[in-house]
Amino acid sequence: MVATRYETAFKLYPYEAVERSGVVRHPVVIVGGGPVGLALALDLGQRGTPALVLDDHDGAGLGSKAICFAKRTLDIATRLGAGAPMVEKGVVWNVGKVFHGAGKLFEFNLLPETGHRNPAFINLQQPYFEKYLVDAIRKAQDQGAPIEIRGRNRVTSMTRHDGYVTLNVETPDGPYTLEADWLIACDGARSVTRDMMGLSFDGRVFEDNFLIADVKMKADFPTERWFWFEPPFEGAGQSALLHKQPDDIWRIDFQLGWDIDRERELDPARIRTRVDAMLSSQTGTIPKYELEWTSIYTFQCRRMETFRHGNVFFAGDSAHQVSPFGARGANSGVQDAENLAWKLDLVLKGRAGDELLDSYATEREYAADENILNSSRATDFMTPKSEVSQIFRNAVLDMAARAPFARPLVNSGRLSVPCTYDDFPLFGEDALIGPHASRPGASCPDAPVGDGFLLDHLTGGFTLLALGDTTPKAFSVEGVVVRTVHLAEVSKDLAARYLGDADRAIYLIRPDQHVVARWPEFDADAVKAALSRAIGKGAA
Repeated sequence: MVATRYETAFKLYPYEAVERSGVVRHPVVIVGGGPVGLALALDLGQRGTPALVLDDHDGAGLGSKAICFAKRTLDIATRLGAGAPMVEKGVVWNVGKVFHGAGKLFEFNLLPETGHRNPAFINLQQPYFEKYLVDAIRKAQDQGAPIEIRGRNRVTSMTRHDGYVTLNVETPDGPYTLEADWLIACDGARSVTRDMMGLSFDGRVFEDNFLIADVKMKADFPTERWFWFEPPFEGAGQSALLHKQPDDIWRIDFQLGWDIDRERELDPARIRTRVDAMLSSQTGTIPKYELEWTSIYTFQCRRMETFRHGNVFFAGDSAHQVSPFGARGANSGVQDAENLAWKLDLVLKGRAGDELLDSYATEREYAADENILNSSRATDFMTPKSEVSQIFRNAVLDMAARAPFARPLVNSGRLSVPCTYDDFPLFGEDALIGPHASRPGASCPDAPVGDGFLLDHLTGGFTLLALGDTTPKAFSVEGVVVRTVHLAEVSKDLAARYLGDADRAIYLIRPDQHVVARWPEFDADAVKAALSRAIGKGAA
């Protein structure tokens, strides 16, 4: 299926002519209305910072594209008011199975522990993900959030000045010009913004291609991630992948190799031959099905040298690109948006200096490198390109069937987890020496609290979390207010994830739900120093 320029799955922001009198300056302009741009606009708008989104389409494009959304992304979406419908619509899964030929090597559970609002993963077509973000934006707009989305507004050129950017925009009613104090490029791997600035996008292109076939059918496969090395069905290549999506859609990936005729491989009859072989191998029959969407992708792991260029930032695929196995693309991009939103909001409100924004690039470049490393390792394992690497891969697969110690070496895509900023400049001391999972730099693990969950209490700004018999005091540093959450009664799960052997603790938590520092007792001077550091101003 090939989409024309403005074919969309959902018309989320139909084009409307905008009355313009002269050139208008906007505090924040976001180029690109995909998952990353929409999440960023929603986060900024809910904080009261105006955000204008320009997108050259008028809604989510055809095709499922990204489908695997990780727990951290769902936690962010929940904070923004979009998570519940995503989980309700999505196919929830925690279990994955890895096969070699016709035999199962092992299975894994990504979230074996209880006490979390959101699952390890959902499968949800990207158009739905975008739709629920726009639904949350519309609700926020009704409540006064200063968010605007302009569909079919295509940026054609830009000029950078000292302190602002000028954009020329093409619309069905002709061109116009606007200005932005801050410009955020969320316009994908083929970023027009990046090209207009003449910036490089370097990395590896792997010599392999994969066919995506979204198949609509009724099937009894469980809601699990199934991955085959050397699958037993004809025409699958060295590997294949099966995922269930909503609306009776099944995602099947087939490895094609490098030297292929793309037009021939996208012939529906040839795709049906592959799908028939897969279904017959697994069920003994071929149920009635339809090809909903097909595409071919090449593994690529690339990133920009830096994600900040003065008052222009890059986020999501415009800044970094990874191979799809591991679901690190959209998930990492939404974390980019969350990292940038609160920092840009504080700077625009004069509560932090421009230097705070440098930490966006520092932290998210590190996260991109981590994702690229994991993605590259997975790709090298799945598609060995030398005799030695092929022998190693096959030896690992042979051992994994009977020796548990070999199973961690099997790499079918290390699935997305949040980045931990160990020892980064904005994070403070670990005076508690508590559980490793909630150390400074880590994103807060969820836990039951009363009839809800901990992350429900960590919304918006900086939070001082007091657990057990300790009483914090509200305070602020240079206009940045810290709200307090005191939980005297600590559940077993909460204690295991935040106290360890201690009976009480104090945590300072950033607006993006990463732990800044932690202590066994409340110390006002220590907390103020950690807050100053967290907003880029060093010790108080």
